[in-house]
Amino acid sequence: MPITLPESLPAYSVLKREGVSVMSDALAARQDIRPLRIALLNLMPKKIQTENQFARLIGSTPLQIEFSLIRMSEHQTKNTAASHMEEFYKSFAEVKNDKFDGLIITGAPIEHLAYSDVSYWTELCEVFDWSQTNIHSTLGVCWGGMAMTKYFHGIDKQMLDEKAFGCFRHTNLKPSSPYLRGFSDDCIIPVSRWTEIKQADIEKTIGLETLLLSQSVGPCLVKDSTHRALYIFNHLEYDSLTLSEEYHRDIEDTGKAEFPKNYFPNDDPSKTPNNRWRSHAHLLYGNWVNEIYQTTPYNLKEIGSP
Repeated sequence: MPITLPESLPAYSVLKREGVSVMSDALAARQDIRPLRIALLNLMPKKIQTENQFARLIGSTPLQIEFSLIRMSEHQTKNTAASHMEEFYKSFAEVKNDKFDGLIITGAPIEHLAYSDVSYWTELCEVFDWSQTNIHSTLGVCWGGMAMTKYFHGIDKQMLDEKAFGCFRHTNLKPSSPYLRGFSDDCIIPVSRWTEIKQADIEKTIGLETLLLSQSVGPCLVKDSTHRALYIFNHLEYDSLTLSEEYHRDIEDTGKAEFPKNYFPNDDPSKTPNNRWRSHAHLLYGNWVNEIYQTTPYNLKEIGSP
């Protein structure tokens, strides 16, 4: 079954060209089926690129997905056209009475800020509370996941001496987890962050369990049983060239940049990187959607009920 997107959303034509099953809103409305409602709270500056990345993974499952885009109510993006935001996004204030089967909270390039200094932190905390009453399962990505561990468990992010940047091998600690169904014993995952969550802090916190761990860059995928959530601190959703674009952008802007480890063939930035994480990306997001489908109430009104 396809993911439902407006035909005018850029992701619709991108996914269509890639062979992902996509259905327009009008066609979906004629089907007598209860689609899974999954929302993306997009905190990234490049909104369209991020929409494409997550819609591609969510749309690869055999279930019909109704994909909704959410933004913070007062924060105004500077990198995406206002017309795009007006046409395709709803503010959190507009959806706070709605219920969703799944919610993805993206990362944001604000790691250097204390959480309390983030302009939309107060509203984001309201989103976290809302996820406990109006969302069946939440997936926090990178800074979004770290922010959730801070809010729900008081775990602080720690600044790194140097940026964790590149492609790193991760160990599958829990092959029996439904979220890691089909995963290899280890896998390569792109990483791009200046902060980390310490494994020791996770181990001493009731309700948290690390599923994927890197000896080089720490915990990656963490299950939060208490809050029906997953936190992934790295970027399986990245396109093949995302790290390359980030590296070359920083070189152009500042004349220097961290070099991505284990990414460019022979460490030659003029060569096209090989995507070594695509299959595991589809597995993780497909497993997450499947777990939602298996456990969410059929009646949306019952989501969040004890």
